[in-house]
Amino acid sequence: MSGVGPSLPLDASSSAQIEAVVGLVHRVLGADAVGGYLGGSAVLGGLQPDSDLDILVVAGRRLTSDERRAMIEGLLPLSGRHAVCGPARSLEVSVVALPEIRPWRDPPRIELQFGDWLRPELERGDPAPWHDPNPDLAVLLTAIRDASRTLFGPEPRELLDPVPPADLRRSMVDGIPGLLEDLDGDTRNVLLTLARIWMSLTTGAIHPKDAAAAWAAARLPGEDDRVLARARAMYVGDEPDGSWVDLLPRARATAGRLVEEIRRAEGDEITA
Repeated sequence: MSGVGPSLPLDASSSAQIEAVVGLVHRVLGADAVGGYLGGSAVLGGLQPDSDLDILVVAGRRLTSDERRAMIEGLLPLSGRHAVCGPARSLEVSVVALPEIRPWRDPPRIELQFGDWLRPELERGDPAPWHDPNPDLAVLLTAIRDASRTLFGPEPRELLDPVPPADLRRSMVDGIPGLLEDLDGDTRNVLLTLARIWMSLTTGAIHPKDAAAAWAAARLPGEDDRVLARARAMYVGDEPDGSWVDLLPRARATAGRLVEEIRRAEGDEITA
């Protein structure tokens, strides 16, 4: 595997999962599989205990309904604790059609999005439980251009157009109201994502979640240190990803302050 990002080692199990996904893509799409890229934690500081394997697939055309179904049926037994070969990392696989993203248009369309958070809908046969068009693709495509490992096809900067800065900034903040709705149930990830949005808007680059938590903690009042430190410790595996009951009121306050800082960085009104 070559790529734009750093060459970080993968454990044998993760490498086998990635190879299985690439094989599935080639079986389903054949010559229309244009490019495949590994992103996320695998190239941004290293996989953490609960990190997903984030893979972007670029197809030369839009997928048929049969191809979407074949991809989903092939991914379900490869991903997460339901993997047929035993517990595995969760897969997050996004498929885009090159004619839909080059030349760039906003918001971009997505052909398929697979993740274990969608597993109940996918197992019930829902053909497309993801959002389409999908503003989050602006962040994903930028991250892949900036730091990724090429699984097959040309290097991402040869294939993918850059996302205009205004579209990228808008895509980061558009999902914040929905993100905040998950705060009580997914406290760690919501806090880390908010910290990363703030850091990315401020620095112009997309950063690992643990780095963003440390960056945000250094810029927020002292009472937020404990909240962000716990979120970061859970993320990197220094603490079990357990209950937030004792810190939930503080976590809500920290989330509010993060949104305030994002609002200042972006200049838009975001409902907290």
